[in-house]
Parts: sequence; structure tokens; C-alpha cells
Amino acid sequence: MRYFVTGEQQRKALLNALVLMFLGYIALLWLSNALMYFHHMALTPSSVIAYYLGSEEQFTQPRSYQGMLEVSHFHLFSMGMLIVTLTHLMLMTDFSVRLKIWLSALTYLSALADEVGGWLVRFVHPLFAYFKIAAFITLEFSLAALLLVVIWALLRARTQMRPSEAE
Repeated sequence: MRYFVTGEQQRKALLNALVLMFLGYIALLWLSNALMYFHHMALTPSSVIAYYLGSEEQFTQPRSYQGMLEVSHFHLFSMGMLIVTLTHLMLMTDFSVRLKIWLSALTYLSALADEVGGWLVRFVHPLFAYFKIAAFITLEFSLAALLLVVIWALLRARTQMRPSEAE
């Protein structure tokens, strides 16, 4: 991360390329997150309710407390690490502080809301399905925005490199 602060990204094409490859990997993670969601649910409250509360028509059981706890345990750590990495990379760009704060807060809050949303549907009230859907959409858009902001900054830095430094 030091190379962002010191401006070395202007001179270090290899580090720039490695970070871009990492972001490509994260883009695939972003895509698989959406695919997993749509494998289980749609953007309709009835599908979210059926996923968490079970469905007699589909012969599915409600999500268990233990199963949801295991998923939350993993997601809270892994999403936290993903978001801290992406927001850290974004903080080192030359975008406005206002954008950095807004996008960082939105991403953290939507990730937490997405995780909590399933619990609310399952154990509080089925109408929280709307909250779950909104949280998922906000999380996907905020992660995509983080990715695009950092990728754009890195690509712009690559084009500003002198030809002798890009090798």
C-alpha cells in the first residue's frame, strides 16, 4: 500500500499490474456473489421469504439457526477483509475525500445490512425481505463502484507512466 502514498504507482508497472490482477479476481468474486444469490433467490420478497422460512411448495425447510450462524461467522470476517482491502486501495487514489467517505460507509453498512437482512427475515418478520433485497442491491453496486474507482485510478496511473518506466 506504501506505493500508493509515495506515488510509486506512477513508476512501478509491475505492482500496478499485480493490483489490477487482484481487482480482476475480486471482480470474479463480485460476480459469484450475485450468481449465488440468484441461485437461491430472486429480487422478489416471496423468493427471499421462501429461502429463509422454507416453502411447502418447493419442499424446503427453514434456514436453521446453526446454519445461519456458520454462514454469518464466515461472511462477517471475509466481507470485512474484502471491504477493508478495497477501501484502503480507494483511499490511496486522488478522488475527493467526500467520495471516499461516502463510498466506504455505504459499502460497510450495506454489507452489514445484507448479512443482518436474512436474520431479520428468518427470526423477526417476513416483510424484512424488502430490506434484504435492498441491502443486497446496495452491496453489489457499492462493491462495483469501489472496484471501478480503484481500477480507473490504476489505469490512469499506467497511462501517465513514461514508456521507460512501464517496463
